[in-house]
Amino acid sequence: MLFSHVSRWASSAAIIVCSVTAYTPASTAKTDQLAAQGLVNLYNWEKQHYTRGQSCQINNGYVRQEWTNLTQTQKTAFTDAVLCMMQKPSKTPKSLVPGARSRYDDFVATHINQTLTIHGTANFLTWHRYYVYTFETALRNECGYNGYIPYWNWGKSAFDPINSPYFDGSAGSMSGNGVYEPHNATVALPTGLNPIPPGQGGGCVTTGPFKNITVNLGPVAATLAEPEVVPGPMMGLGYNPRCMKRDISPWVTSQWSTDDDTYDLIANNGSNIYWFQTVMQGLFDQGFYGVHTAGHFTFGGDPGGDIFTSPGDPMFWLHHAQIDRVWWIWQNQNIDARLNQVSATITINNQPPSRNGTLQDKVDLGVNAPPVAMSNLVSTIAGPFCYIYL
Repeated sequence: MLFSHVSRWASSAAIIVCSVTAYTPASTAKTDQLAAQGLVNLYNWEKQHYTRGQSCQINNGYVRQEWTNLTQTQKTAFTDAVLCMMQKPSKTPKSLVPGARSRYDDFVATHINQTLTIHGTANFLTWHRYYVYTFETALRNECGYNGYIPYWNWGKSAFDPINSPYFDGSAGSMSGNGVYEPHNATVALPTGLNPIPPGQGGGCVTTGPFKNITVNLGPVAATLAEPEVVPGPMMGLGYNPRCMKRDISPWVTSQWSTDDDTYDLIANNGSNIYWFQTVMQGLFDQGFYGVHTAGHFTFGGDPGGDIFTSPGDPMFWLHHAQIDRVWWIWQNQNIDARLNQVSATITINNQPPSRNGTLQDKVDLGVNAPPVAMSNLVSTIAGPFCYIYL
């Protein structure tokens, strides 16, 4: 493991607001080179393991692309499909989730219900891989979307997220920052270390494709320090309509979302998936966010800053597509050794203490998809999947 972040914490403390309006993406060359080499490795591995009649091959799989590589038409098609999911009626029985009003809420409710058994657990990566894929499938089958989930290469926007094409509030963004509302520091980590200084947002998002959307569920464990942001009814499963709030934080991104951070995660955690997924999710007793927690608290707010209700912010899907991509890159560096690795228990950070997870454990997404064993979710070119990242 490589922890070279202490000095950056000090140097980044002043990066609370971004004063530069002309956005320049940072280089992601180091991680992208690992991805390219990994794809070559995967191609060679497939040739050695190809089985006659195998339906999925790299050459006929679909490709997930980075957000900034999409055309405006492709971006609009994606955001329109997400908005469509917010209009489709819920399939979840009201007896289970009284607050669900849409198909989008079905996915948020599933995450709320399973949060304590899908983070800091053996199934963290497989569960979220299947979850993102299932949402992608719903966009295509239920809302006529012809594309695939794009990913957010965090390093590109690490030094200027507010003015980036992800959050600049344009029609081609994933919507902008919230309007400014006075608020206190965000205590993002359960240890209370390294609270996030208040940023320029905190209020409702009023720009971009998701302006004025209604969030129906949660929060459960809100972190946005505003008086009106309080836990929703019925442990977040009751009806609690409100605006989507964000507080975009260059303070977070400049410390834990750079290309160096992602490269170090992949290259310097060996072939042990336990340390790979643990460092990815964060070392909270050290105040270290990790790329996973940092991604969520890049935009934070409500519902994005609540571990339970975070899918309520549509940026969740691009973030977790990148989480999946980083795992895919890590796997592809040594496929035989890393493809079928699983580690940790079945409860969040082993609290309460529980048994070790296994590849035979099922991932169950409720009304959204049938249960699938983790063993069928470890490869993006096998099981229900057939995709790669470019």
